[in-house]
Amino acid sequence: MAFELLCQHPSAACGAPTALDAAACAIREEAPSDANAREALLDDAFGPARFLKTCQRLREGSAPAPGLALVAIDNGGALVGTVRLWPILAGGSAALLLGPVAVAAQYRSLGIGRALIDESLARAAAFGHRAVLLVGDAPYYARFGFARRFAERLTMPGPVERARFLGLELIPGALEGAHGRVVPTARPAIALPQAA
Repeated sequence: MAFELLCQHPSAACGAPTALDAAACAIREEAPSDANAREALLDDAFGPARFLKTCQRLREGSAPAPGLALVAIDNGGALVGTVRLWPILAGGSAALLLGPVAVAAQYRSLGIGRALIDESLARAAAFGHRAVLLVGDAPYYARFGFARRFAERLTMPGPVERARFLGLELIPGALEGAHGRVVPTARPAIALPQAA
């Protein structure tokens, strides 16, 4: 499944096209050959501090949920965006953890991040997943339906800003009554060949 997105650069003056104006981005499932470009994009977006975040404790030694590691590719074949969802248990209930989401600097504010999130959530719902958690900017993620109230009685395996710990029910009531610690599921990562 691929999603086509026309990338229009917001800084382009009327009648003064930029190189990005006609760039079409395709969203597709991540491939093993994307690993190096994805890691470089995440390093650029978050730096080495990304490995110290509490959410990383839930991702370590695990693989993303099947079919829920997506990338955005520009018309030149470059990887310009990434999102992954990870299987977790939220107070004993099966859920997903969204993140990290990153878009290449020159492609930010073009709707690629939103398209990646929309596509990943639509796929998660189609695959029968019930709920998604994340730690992120509440005003940004509210547009997708994420809210603090869904995660109020859950705890993470390390420090997080409570106002940034959000949830989304893909099935109404999926997080109702969920309380306790968020933990990774037992889905070991499979060593995939790295791109040369």
